[in-house]
Amino acid sequence: MDRNTIYGLLLIFLLILGYSWWSQPSKEELAKRKHTEDSLAIAYKAANDTLHKVVPNDTSANKSSTGVAQNDSTQKKAATLNRDEFGSFASAAKGEDKEYTLENDLIKMTISSKGGRISSIQLKKFKTFDTLPLILFEKDSSEFFLSFYSNNRLITTNKLYFEPVSLNKSNEGKQHLTVTGNDSLKFAMRLYVDASDSIGDKSKYIEFVYTLYGNDYMTGFKVNFVGTQNAITQNANFVDLYWNANMRRQEKSLKNERMISSIFYKPSKDDVDNLKETKDDEADLKYPMKWVSFKEQFFSATLIAKDQFVSANVKATTNPILEGGRYLKTMQARVSLPYGQVPAQSVDMSFYFGPNKYNILRDYKLDLERQIPLGWSFFLLQWINRYAVIPVFNFLSHFNWNFGIIILILTILLKVVLFPIAYKSYISSAKMKVLKPEVDEIAKKFPKKEQAMDKQRATMALYKKAGANPMSGCIPMLLQFPILIAMFRFFPASIELRQQGFLWATDLSSYDSIVSWTTQIPLLSTFYGNHVSLFALLMAISNLIYTKMNNDMMGSTQSMPGMKTMMYVMPIMFLGFLNSYSSALNYYYFLSTMITFGQMFVIRRMVNEDKIHARIQENKKKVVTKSKFQQRLEDIAKQKGYNPANAKRK
Repeated sequence: MDRNTIYGLLLIFLLILGYSWWSQPSKEELAKRKHTEDSLAIAYKAANDTLHKVVPNDTSANKSSTGVAQNDSTQKKAATLNRDEFGSFASAAKGEDKEYTLENDLIKMTISSKGGRISSIQLKKFKTFDTLPLILFEKDSSEFFLSFYSNNRLITTNKLYFEPVSLNKSNEGKQHLTVTGNDSLKFAMRLYVDASDSIGDKSKYIEFVYTLYGNDYMTGFKVNFVGTQNAITQNANFVDLYWNANMRRQEKSLKNERMISSIFYKPSKDDVDNLKETKDDEADLKYPMKWVSFKEQFFSATLIAKDQFVSANVKATTNPILEGGRYLKTMQARVSLPYGQVPAQSVDMSFYFGPNKYNILRDYKLDLERQIPLGWSFFLLQWINRYAVIPVFNFLSHFNWNFGIIILILTILLKVVLFPIAYKSYISSAKMKVLKPEVDEIAKKFPKKEQAMDKQRATMALYKKAGANPMSGCIPMLLQFPILIAMFRFFPASIELRQQGFLWATDLSSYDSIVSWTTQIPLLSTFYGNHVSLFALLMAISNLIYTKMNNDMMGSTQSMPGMKTMMYVMPIMFLGFLNSYSSALNYYYFLSTMITFGQMFVIRRMVNEDKIHARIQENKKKVVTKSKFQQRLEDIAKQKGYNPANAKRK
C-alpha cells in the first residue's frame, strides 16, 4: 500500500466522521423522536396483543344480573379507573360489542361497535383454493383505530364503544344492510365525548362514515371530528390511524403467495413503491402519502386518501408462531391524518377491497394497477404486457374459450409476429455453419495461444468477406428476451387464470401436480419441492431436445466446450425453479418451444444451404469497401508515419 492510498483512506475516514457529527440530531429532535417512538410502541403493542392471540369479546355488558347490585363505591371506583385511562372518552369504555353487516353485489363487510371498525371483509365472487368463502381478514386478527393524546393520556379508539347511526332513514335500526346496482347506502359509527362519567355528549363526537356502493369494490370512508377541540390535545396537528391485520392465505401455493405479498404504497408526488416481499421489512415514510395497500397475490385491501396522508409507517412480517392454518402475513400501517383545532372537520378517504385485476384497478386512475407485477421497473416489459399481451388476452377471453386454448392462440400469435426475427436468426446460424470448416482451417493455422489475436483477425476478415456477422444471430434472440420475461411476469400475476382448469391442471395460476408426497426429502424437497409438475417436466424435456437439435444444426465446436454443457444444464436448472410456478407459464414455455420446432422445420425447407454457400463464395470475391470511419482512421495513421499495408506485409 503506497503513501497516496494511505492518505486517501485516511481522508475518507475523516469525511465519514465529519458527516456523522454534522448529521446527528439535536437535543430537541431527539426528544421529539423519543416521544413519537414511545407513542408508536404503545399503539403497536395494543395492536399486537390482538394480532398475536385471540381476544375474547367483552361480555361484561351481556352478563345477566345476579340479583346483587354493585354498591356505589365499586361503581365510583370503576368510573375513576375509566376516567384515568380514557379521559374525556370514559363514558364509552363500557358497552356491548355488536356487529353490523353491510353488503353489496361484490363484498360483505362486518363492522363492530367496539372500535367502530371494519372487522372482516368477504369477497363474494371468489373462493379460496379449497372452495371456502374468501375472507381478507377477520375480527380477532385485525385492528383499525385512531390514536391521539387527550389530557396527557394516549387514547386508542379500539378499546372504546361506538354507537351506530344510520344515515339512510329506511335502514334505521337494522343490523344487516344491503345495497345493489347503482344505489348506495351510508352507515356511521360515533364515539361521543363525555358529558359526564357515564353519558356522552351527542353534540361532540368522532364519527366513522362508511359509504357502500351497489356494484363497486371501492367503499367510501370518512372520519368526522365534531366538537373535539377540547378532547384532543390542543397542539396536535395530526391524528394517527393504525390499521393492522393478519392477512389470510387464499391460494394453493403458500410459498408463492407469501413471496409476492407485501405492503405497497403511493407517495403523493412519486411512483408506487413497496416493502420487500421475500423477507420482513419496514419503512418510515416521512412525506405525504396517497394510499397504503395490504397486497396479496391476487387480492388487496387498500386505504386511499382523497387528498393525502401527512406521513406513514408500514411494516410487513411473517410470524413463525402463527404458522399453519390460514395465516399468510402480518401487515401493519400507521398513517397520520391532518387535524386542526376547529369545531368541525372531515378527512375523506376510501377503501378498496377487491381483486388485483388490471382493468379494474386501472379504471380508478390511482396507479393501483402498479401493484400487479408486470415489469414496471423496465419500460419495455410493461409496454409489452400493457399494450400487447393484456389487450389480446382480454379480447380472446370474450369468446369464453378454455384458458388453455386462449394461451395456445396467444402463443401462436406471438410466434407469428416474431417469425421474421426467427428467420433472420436461422439464416445467420446457417451462414455460420457453412463457414465453420473454413474457421476450423484458420484455427489450425494459428494453434498457439500467443497467436490468438492473429486467429481472431483472420476469422473476422473471413466473416467480413463472406458477408456474415457472428453477432447477427444473437441480436434476434435479444429482441425476443423481453417478451420471454414479460410472459414470466404476466402469467403468475393474471387473476383471470385463477382456479381455471386445463387438462390435468386444476388451477393455471398455480402449479400442476401429477405426483406429490409429504415426506421431506433432503435437498430434493428444498430445491425441487414435494410434487412433480408435468407441464414443467414437458417444458424441460422440450428445451433439451431443442438444444440438441440446435447444436446438431450448428455442428460441434471445440472453442467453447463448457458452453455446450451449460446449454444442456440450463433446462434442468429451470425445471427445479419452475416446478412450483404457475402451470400456465410452464405450459406457455412448452408451447413456445414446440412451435419453434415447427418454425425450424418450415425454415429448413425454405432455406437451401448450398445456395447460401454459393452466395458466400461470391461475396468473398467482391472487393471489400472501406467505411468512411475506417478510411479516416487509416489517414490519421499515415499522417503519423504508420502504413497499414506495410504492416500487413510484415
